[in-house]
Amino acid sequence: MTIAQELDSQAGISQDVIFPPSDLYSDEPPVETELHLRQIILLFKCLEWLWKDRNDFYAAGNLTIYYSPNQKKSEDFRGPDFFVVLGTDRKTRKSWVVWEEDGKYPNVIVEILSPTTANTDKEFKKELYQNTFRTPDYFWFDPYTLEFAGFHLLDGEYQPLEPNEQGHLWSHQLGLYLGIYQGLLRFFTPVGELVPTPEETAQQETQRAEIQARKAQQEARKAQYEAQRAEQEAQRAERLAAKLRELNIDPDTI
Repeated sequence: MTIAQELDSQAGISQDVIFPPSDLYSDEPPVETELHLRQIILLFKCLEWLWKDRNDFYAAGNLTIYYSPNQKKSEDFRGPDFFVVLGTDRKTRKSWVVWEEDGKYPNVIVEILSPTTANTDKEFKKELYQNTFRTPDYFWFDPYTLEFAGFHLLDGEYQPLEPNEQGHLWSHQLGLYLGIYQGLLRFFTPVGELVPTPEETAQQETQRAEIQARKAQQEARKAQYEAQRAEQEAQRAERLAAKLRELNIDPDTI
């Protein structure tokens, strides 16, 4: 029994009560380790930053999805570590309530494995996401062992995704690759470029600005050198002309 269910029971509230959708809060336990939390935040942050100009998706981590056919909070709910829903409004939500979201389920789910959840993620959740959620792209990743796998729904069944030369797996739904970079799962563009965080973008822009500044300084020094050299040539030509005039020779006729 979850904490929310226990509190409802103590308060004498029947589990058959249909709660208003607006009262459906996420009911997920805390993530297991700091690394798990960091991984979830990293995926969320990168996708939000990459799609900062889009308003047709919803991404969340460790958030409850309520999917009861009876529209009950007390039954049929699950909280993926990270998921993305496409074709929906980009707004803050307390949880994802399928019956209040036009019946939409996640298009992409990523589970972060741990010793206590790995079997569930690979068996029960895989079957749930395949048969009930019908989620097209499902991935799992272990930040400690670096185990990484992905599946795409084809004819109603998950088929393993084949990695490219870099070991990345393609997400048909996101139009992005997922792959391991410095021990963590990251997004990559179709041409293989790492999708940066806002901080990495700022760092890259700073580095580009520094490179441009150094280049501008080099160009300025080069221009100064060329100007000095031109002035020296002009002075040399003037001295030569003066010498020729001393010899009654018109330098313009030479």
